[in-house]
Parts: sequence; C-alpha cells; structure tokens
Amino acid sequence: MSESRADYHAPVMGKEVLSFLEPSDSGLYFDGTVGGGGHSRMILKACEGCRIIAVDRDEQALNEARSALAPFSGRVRFVHRRFDDAVRDPEVQDRGLNGALLDLGVSSHQLDDESRGFAFRRGVTLDMRMDQTQDVDAIRFLAEADEEVLYEVFRDLGEERNAKRLAREVAKRRSSEAMTTSDQLVAALSVVLQRPPTSQDKARIFQAVRIAVNGELDALQNALPALRDALVDGGVLVVLSYHSLEDRMVKNAFRDWSKSCVCPPELPVCRCRGHALGETLTRKPLKAPDAETIRNPRARSARLRAWRRAA
Repeated sequence: MSESRADYHAPVMGKEVLSFLEPSDSGLYFDGTVGGGGHSRMILKACEGCRIIAVDRDEQALNEARSALAPFSGRVRFVHRRFDDAVRDPEVQDRGLNGALLDLGVSSHQLDDESRGFAFRRGVTLDMRMDQTQDVDAIRFLAEADEEVLYEVFRDLGEERNAKRLAREVAKRRSSEAMTTSDQLVAALSVVLQRPPTSQDKARIFQAVRIAVNGELDALQNALPALRDALVDGGVLVVLSYHSLEDRMVKNAFRDWSKSCVCPPELPVCRCRGHALGETLTRKPLKAPDAETIRNPRARSARLRAWRRAA
C-alpha cells in the first residue's frame, strides 16, 4: 500500500489511478484495500454522486479510513473483510461495479507501527497479521510450518538463493527456542548468508513471511476473476502490486482476459469463449514518477496495471 508517515493519506500513483477509473457521478467503486483512505478520497472528490465500498482486513486501517473519509459520509460503506470475500457482497453482485482498485502489500503506517510486527527493526515482536483477529501470526507460522513449506516460502516469495539452508536453520533454532522476534529471524539469515544481511536481504525474507502468514497470493488469485465478473460493461480494474509474483499474476490474468481465444495451440478449432472479455489498458506496468519516489521511497517498487471489461 501507499501512505508515507508524513502524509498517511497520500496514495501511490493517485493521478494515474484516477485516469484509468474515470469516476462518474452515478458510479459504484470498490476499494479492496482502503488503508488510510487516500485513493478513495481522490475518487470521491472527483465525482459528486459516486459511492465507494471501502474494504480492508485491518480494523485499524478501517478506523483511519473512517476518519479520512468522514466528509463523504453517506457515500461510503466500510467492510471489514478480506477483499476476495468482500467481492461477494450482495450490492456488488446485484448492482455491479464501475471500477475496482487493489493496492496490494502493506502500508507505511503498518510498517512504522512496531506493535504490528511487520518491520525488521531490532526487538520487534513477530506478528505480521493484517487482520489481527486471525489465529496464525508470524510466530506461529515459523513454529509450525513444515521445513519444506518454509523452503518454498523463502524460495518463491523471498527469492532467496539459500532458501533450503535458511529453512533448515529456522527449523533447527525453533527446536530449542521459539522464534518470536525480528532479531532471531535476522540472526538465522546471518548464519545462512555468512555475513550481516543487508536491508534488502531482510526485506525480502520478512515480506515472504508476511505474504505467507496473510495468504496474500491466494486472496489475489481468488479476487481477480471475481472482480472481473463484478464489473459492469466498460468497468475498469486497477491493481497496484509490489512483488514480482503479484505483478505476474495480474499480468497473466489481464493478458488471458484480453485474448479472443485461450484454447491450447494444438486444438484445430476454437472451443473456448471465442471472444475477448475486455482489453488491457497498460501494455507495460506503470511506475511511480521520480518526484513521487523521492517523497515516498516505498512507492519505488509499485507497479500499476489496468484492464477494462468489454462494453
């Protein structure tokens, strides 16, 4: 997500998001990761009569959004759910969406709040739950996940070349002492790398654990086709991603939906839907402009893709 500590409600690539959504006064829009309310605020200011379904699995974020969006009372409905579940909302299914936005990842506010356990600063208790009502936090995940699962998480989500050794080191250490703090996870990584890990090394591993704890890729995989089907004709889906696997998932989905035929090449006759479901609006992902990344360095990894449902 997008907010900087200096301006919690400043959204990443807000102008670009608006240019694709083109909010209309009669429109219904779905902000699946409302966070501090930055993107939703821009949408509501751009259209006098449009409405927002503001979704977040983080109750603290929803409280921030309620405060930020208070001037638009009556045009916003807040939903405390994971966005792939919230798409099944009766209003969404019955009325349809003119536009939808997913700003993936973790917000700067969440990272800066040490009690949430997302950061790798010294002494931080490992938690990493976006929804603090869920049972499994990072401590429990690192304690109970099979070594093979840890290996896959560090390899696939953390893109760690020494993933197998790191999984083995975590399993070894947890057998004698529970891994409860950032220092313990960083110490395991230091042993495996045989050097002090860089900030980038730590960020990749902590991000991998966070994605696993929160089931973020599963949520995205479930939500993409559900949001596509919920869009009205001409409706637009915009996704901001911050991890290569997320971006690849979005890119592949948009590409397939934009094809007129998705049959295997060996089939002599098309037996699929036979028409494109819509069009990809971003040939390549958009990146935040330099001025924005200077103001908010965490926007540097953002990738924006947009897709429009056929009219």
